[in-house]
Amino acid sequence: MDLLVGCKKLSSAGSGGRSSTAEMLRFCADNGIAADIEVLPSSQVDTALGRLRRNDVRYRFVLDMSGLGVEEHRNENRR
Repeated sequence: MDLLVGCKKLSSAGSGGRSSTAEMLRFCADNGIAADIEVLPSSQVDTALGRLRRNDVRYRFVLDMSGLGVEEHRNENRR
């Protein structure tokens, strides 16, 4: 995964497709199974990577990508 200087890539762990994923999610919901995660805004990707290098992570990191492109869009509208 390369998230540096505009070269954004996302990859999959090969979950087996939509139907397998839906079945797995139903099983988890039915049995009260949930992941322990720590959500960080995408702007803190460097912080997340630094913590990974230092082995300072207790749960899986999830980067909230909802803010991507917002600032670029605002800048375009100002021109």
